[in-house]
Amino acid sequence: MTLDNYYPELIRNLPEFEGRFAATRLEAKNCDVLFASYPAGTVIDSHSHETENVGIITKGELLLTMNGWTQRISAGQWYHVPANCKHAAEFSSDTAEIEFWFR
Repeated sequence: MTLDNYYPELIRNLPEFEGRFAATRLEAKNCDVLFASYPAGTVIDSHSHETENVGIITKGELLLTMNGWTQRISAGQWYHVPANCKHAAEFSSDTAEIEFWFR
């Protein structure tokens, strides 16, 4: 799945996010807003970052692992990853989400 197939043109035309997944980035004071898409089978290994992240799945689902516990986040559901918390992600189906990365 690519952003071309899911998000409106105005969102697709935002600057690209340079990271481990496809996303465009809307920068706001103390927060980046990412419009991300993940093809089925995408796995993001355990990592952490200094930002506090909140996201909402808009299509598909996320398997989010934190502190040895995996939760399934489906379309329409929010999740929260505290700053510096080790976490991993897996996407078994084509998935899209909006992520807020608070600095």
